[in-house]
Amino acid sequence: MNAPLLALTASAVLCTAFAALYLVARRMDNYGIVDIAWSFAFGALAAFYALAASGRPLRRAVIAVMAVIWSGRLGTHLFVRVMGHHPVEDGRYVQLRKDWTANIGPKMFGFFQMQAVSVVVLGVAFLVVCRNPSPTMHPLEISGAALWLVALAGEALADAQLAAFRRAASNRGRVCAAGLWRYSRHPNYFFEWLVWVGYFVFALASPWGWLAAVGPASILWLLLRVTGIPLTEEQAVRTKGDAYRRYQQTTPAFVPWLPKP
Repeated sequence: MNAPLLALTASAVLCTAFAALYLVARRMDNYGIVDIAWSFAFGALAAFYALAASGRPLRRAVIAVMAVIWSGRLGTHLFVRVMGHHPVEDGRYVQLRKDWTANIGPKMFGFFQMQAVSVVVLGVAFLVVCRNPSPTMHPLEISGAALWLVALAGEALADAQLAAFRRAASNRGRVCAAGLWRYSRHPNYFFEWLVWVGYFVFALASPWGWLAAVGPASILWLLLRVTGIPLTEEQAVRTKGDAYRRYQQTTPAFVPWLPKP
């Protein structure tokens, strides 16, 4: 199966699945479950490419395992968070409901479909890697896998530190500035982006691997300008007020660095 046909098949399946998920989300009255599905979908996509593409089996297995581990960890983390708060919906989706009040159904359905398509677009790294026929692993692939491992560990640590902070009743309403969160307001987002840089570096050893730049470039734009930091910080200011504003003044937004005194 050639690359365009693989991508089109994946797009059709995911769009259908996310259409069904939209109906489930409406019934649950919680659109936040799309984040869970979006995360798990990358592992499924990489596994599909690994099984259907014609590249070297070892390389296909390595990239699929990388994607499934990252996707499974993030999806499970989001499942625990989203379902732990259900029926209370994530603040970002509460805000979208307010913004789209007049036409919430069609707009949210379109949002779910965009999420499905984004999985295929961002997952181009998996496709080019799975089609690479080279018999030996390239140093770029080893470097990309090493970077991915560091990023995965950093993201997991940031999530664990935030979860531990939130579990303490004495921290309710307070701003988490412990561990990695002392050096970045969004260390989880930073390491999430670094995961995609790892996929990109890995893909550079494959023909057309440069196309995988769409992954880290898009994720960076989304995190910095669209659904990541902007919406998260708007919600944080609404719920934590001046305490979070002080945190914004002293702590880097994205790349971990020493806080201002």
